[in-house]
Amino acid sequence: MRTGLNGLAVATAITIGVLWVTEVPAPGQGRGQAQPAQGRGQAQPAQGRGQAQAPAGGLARTEDGKPNLNGIWQAMTSANWNIEAHGAEPGPHPEIMGAWGAQPGGLGIVEGGTIPYKPEALAQRQANLKNRTLVKITNDPHRFDTGDPELQCFRPGVPRANYMPFPFQIFQTREQILIVYEYKGSHRTVYMDPHLEAPVDSWMGWSNGRWEGDSLVIDVTGFNGHTWFDRAGNFATDTLHVVERFTPKGPNHIMYEATLEDPAVFTRPWKVSFPIYRHVEPNAQLVEFNCVPFVEEMMYTPLGLYNPPNRSSR
Repeated sequence: MRTGLNGLAVATAITIGVLWVTEVPAPGQGRGQAQPAQGRGQAQPAQGRGQAQAPAGGLARTEDGKPNLNGIWQAMTSANWNIEAHGAEPGPHPEIMGAWGAQPGGLGIVEGGTIPYKPEALAQRQANLKNRTLVKITNDPHRFDTGDPELQCFRPGVPRANYMPFPFQIFQTREQILIVYEYKGSHRTVYMDPHLEAPVDSWMGWSNGRWEGDSLVIDVTGFNGHTWFDRAGNFATDTLHVVERFTPKGPNHIMYEATLEDPAVFTRPWKVSFPIYRHVEPNAQLVEFNCVPFVEEMMYTPLGLYNPPNRSSR
């Protein structure tokens, strides 16, 4: 998972999601619950046969009585630009991008408004912002020190994957919950029982889950320390510990909360929170966003290794 420019990894992530759902049906799966994904990189529609229907005045539930979270979900925030409150600003290259690359304003998702950085970490965040478009292609471990990982098509990590401007799909069983993200085909398995330890650090971390009432609580560790929280350079290290809470507030609405702790960067634990909404359109599905080809020219031209594709036949 450290090789963000591996096209095979993208296809593998999507294939794993399809096979996982096909081979492990959700409890009580039938006309009222999520169906296996059909076709390459596509998910079943989120409504009708593909969506769990909630009883009048309540939440849809699985056979073991847990809230049925199967479906396609998406946040509606500008947090991917900056998780703190921020105004609208021009992007990195307004001379050629104009309004296309401009940053929308947003109220932020950080409870209390400000991330409690240590002074040296705050200086690093400022350096990250300054160098967010500086990309290095070397075998030096310091190649991750600059450039937003999203710009380079690396996996987004947690919690960022949940508020990027892409939908994600939840596949739920009693023993495991699979979350598949449209961005890069990223995915993660939430192990409900038994809980396991991360065999290796990775971009998406390692997720162990439990239920507290109707809230799905996910404990995430095992990060590789290279992910950012947004395009503004907010970051953590490999000692990051995230505790997520997915709390249904209705059949098509989840309140998401994440408490973040990293003693190497922050003076205390802090929290983000925002709502997530279910896609209810009849044709809702994940579509492929394989960003690997989109970054090849940017990353490999300086090394003389980029061969433009032949589009003359189009």
